[in-house]
Amino acid sequence: MPRNILHDLYNGQFSAWERRPARTAENVSVNRRIEDEKRYFMQKMSLDDCRRFEELDGLYSHSNGFEQADAFSYGFKLGAMLMCSVYTDEDGPQ
Repeated sequence: MPRNILHDLYNGQFSAWERRPARTAENVSVNRRIEDEKRYFMQKMSLDDCRRFEELDGLYSHSNGFEQADAFSYGFKLGAMLMCSVYTDEDGPQ
């Protein structure tokens, strides 16, 4: 029997905001470069500048969370509108 996503969502077995990041070679490479660059700059900065840089990085992450939530909401609404259009199409498939 197929899983019922609404049942799983209601029972907390599925979290719409949780998903595994893409683990492609390109993704891993870019993330490694980002960490290398952060490490480089933090070694050059004063302790106070390092703290502020880490705070800035946290702000970027927080902002990214808002963007991810907005993209999820937009995609969900777009999918729902598509399904409504499919169900209200009286001509059926052509």
